[in-house]
Amino acid sequence: MTDEIRTTPEGVTAEEEDFSAAAPPHPAAPGTGETSFGDAEVPAASDLTTVRSERDDYLALAQRTQADFENYRKRMARENAMAIDRGMSKLAKELLPALDHLELAITAAAGHEDVVKGFAMVRDEMHAALGRVGIHSFSPQGEVFDPNEHEAMVSQPAEDAEPGTVIMVYQSGYRINGMVLRPARVVVAA
Repeated sequence: MTDEIRTTPEGVTAEEEDFSAAAPPHPAAPGTGETSFGDAEVPAASDLTTVRSERDDYLALAQRTQADFENYRKRMARENAMAIDRGMSKLAKELLPALDHLELAITAAAGHEDVVKGFAMVRDEMHAALGRVGIHSFSPQGEVFDPNEHEAMVSQPAEDAEPGTVIMVYQSGYRINGMVLRPARVVVAA
């Protein structure tokens, strides 16, 4: 094999011509130069209408999907809040009888001030803890009887009260975030 170097009419050697990937294309070669979009084909009007219709369909689908997701997020937030309230309600319903017994103990310990003071401190702390999670007691003394919030234990005549008015509360009621957890047990004027 002989090492010949051939030259082309443009003055480029054969070795350089074979290795043309690194060299820029010849300016006169087809497909070189700037691209002109003026030569591009314009889509037909029916194709343009079809593309616009598809675009509108996809936009509507994206908007519906976004609205569905937003509704789902809000529904999940509501359901989570309701589940938390149900859990707190269940715990509170278990604790309320203990609070009732504590009230009875305070009444029974009258005369033993140190014992009453200790029971009252425990009762107040339990009420404060329930209040921090949205559970509050209510005592409807003097209010008009409402079967949605009160449980009538006895109906008795009372001279100083209108009929249908709560004249005595046997047991306080409790609400959680405005909803009745346990109705108040009351005596109603007849």
